[in-house]
Amino acid sequence: MSLSFDLFWSFRSPYSYLVTPRICDLVASHDVTCNVRIVYPIAVRQADFFQKVDPLWVFYLMKDTYRTADYLGLPYRWPMPDPVIMDPATRLYPAEQPHIHRLSHLGVVAAARGRGLEFIREVSHTIWSGTVDNWHEGDHMSDAAARAGLDLAEMDAAIAADEAHCIAAIDANQTAQRAAGHYGVPLMAVDGEPFFGQDRLDQLIWRLKQKGLQPR
Repeated sequence: MSLSFDLFWSFRSPYSYLVTPRICDLVASHDVTCNVRIVYPIAVRQADFFQKVDPLWVFYLMKDTYRTADYLGLPYRWPMPDPVIMDPATRLYPAEQPHIHRLSHLGVVAAARGRGLEFIREVSHTIWSGTVDNWHEGDHMSDAAARAGLDLAEMDAAIAADEAHCIAAIDANQTAQRAAGHYGVPLMAVDGEPFFGQDRLDQLIWRLKQKGLQPR
């Protein structure tokens, strides 16, 4: 029987972007299924999170993400624009967000169509790789969706027809995320055991092998 694990993932998380190609490689090379479960970023769930956090947290995040991308050989730049907009005067995140809700709901739709992993890989590369500016304009998003085997216009129409379903799905994912044992992303979980962070992927694979993971 094929193994599976949950992947709790956010479009605003650089570490989510950095782990995704390796998860794609794992799924391509081994008999295992990745259940993509989109969650809102911590800045959306807790608007004052970055106002309260120690400044060293952000300093280290920036240094570590660029270093990790270099180590992994992945192109990387903080997105332009940021998927989550912050008020620079207050360091608060307003409820009205022009990008992150659409991105997150598209991720829910992609997962429901069985193309969640492909979609987050293509879109996160578009957003985080630094290969394009203004990733939200022009054909960047539709091209990314097409590479994932999806039609962006059809997905947007599905969201418009029942956005409440997408919101409910993300709420359920966030509840399951905490039940799995953590609130951050990327979070992988198998049989109730959490593996938080891109640097825990090797331990996830180790555990899956203990459970019988086999090459395809």
